[in-house]
Amino acid sequence: MVYGGCVPAHRPARIGFLLSQLGAHAAARFDDGVSSLGLTPQQAGVLRILGRSPGVSQRDLAERLGIVQSRMVALIDGLESLGLVARSRSATDRRSYRLELTDAGRDRLADVRRIAERTEAGLTAALTAKQRDDLYGSLRMLATSLGLDEDVHIGFRADG
Repeated sequence: MVYGGCVPAHRPARIGFLLSQLGAHAAARFDDGVSSLGLTPQQAGVLRILGRSPGVSQRDLAERLGIVQSRMVALIDGLESLGLVARSRSATDRRSYRLELTDAGRDRLADVRRIAERTEAGLTAALTAKQRDDLYGSLRMLATSLGLDEDVHIGFRADG
């Protein structure tokens, strides 16, 4: 499928392939980093979203991630057992749970951010600051045009 036009005759279609290679490389480096913290990339992603959306309901988080509720329960159970996330009943809907990072969860999220920054720095080391900014802008524009949520990795759905 071609999105929004044709590939120019002078250049073979390689952008998707290169993005896939770079994505796999970046994912492997990030996975190595977060595993040193005792986390999976999925758990790290949940911490990141909870850091940005404190008090989100477990149901809303599952919907945003595109995973089934049973998988969400297992993810939160794991993070709760590590002392990183606290679950509490919603004051407005007793059937719903609100999710918050604990102090330890906020500390672990700071560690995850450092790993993400180190991974990105290694991935983009050959670029100037302007090239990095331009690349980020272009990738963000592409993701938005395709309806992707820049905070939710499609890998969550693969685990569901």
